[in-house]
Amino acid sequence: MISSLRGSVLHVSDDSVVIDVGGVGFSVAVTPQVARTVHLGDEVRLHTTLIVREDALSLYGFSERDELDAFGLLLGVTGVGPKSALGVLSSLTVGQIAEAVAAEDDAPFRRVSGIGPKTAKLIVVQLAGKIVAPVGAPVAGRAGAGSGAVAAQVVQALIGLGWSERVAAEAVASVAETTTDATVPVLLRLTLAELGPARKEPVGG
Repeated sequence: MISSLRGSVLHVSDDSVVIDVGGVGFSVAVTPQVARTVHLGDEVRLHTTLIVREDALSLYGFSERDELDAFGLLLGVTGVGPKSALGVLSSLTVGQIAEAVAAEDDAPFRRVSGIGPKTAKLIVVQLAGKIVAPVGAPVAGRAGAGSGAVAAQVVQALIGLGWSERVAAEAVASVAETTTDATVPVLLRLTLAELGPARKEPVGG
């Protein structure tokens, strides 16, 4: 795993940079914010992750470690790939992502290109309790943190009852759209009614 790169900038575009490390040029996909802050010949260091696919090896880089961590969390959300995750971080800071998740507000994610309403809701549900704002970042959305934690607890309860994380998260997201300020028992009951016994599947299904 290539976890960081330090070297001089050989090339800059709107969404990538090429960094010379010991005579080897590494092409790294970055947010527009990173691309705007570096210039040819600059000495830079990026926190990176290598995404391995059958037809490509792609590096994604960030100026701050918390951005890299948020990128990894976004990749764990059903339906979010590297380009979509990078798109989220191109539009929102880590603090804004944490604030939206805590407030169960999927609107900021729906405004990101490539993120549909269903995926936006899944981001809120699946990142609940997992992402926090960096020290010193605004926390205006903290008042809504409890509702996000409720959804996360219900997802875990459904996994324990035999549903896969994907099915559980999608069902909770769907029910949460029509329910406000629900407690864990209420949201769990409504979600179980939504799933129905016929849709139950074994763990790992």
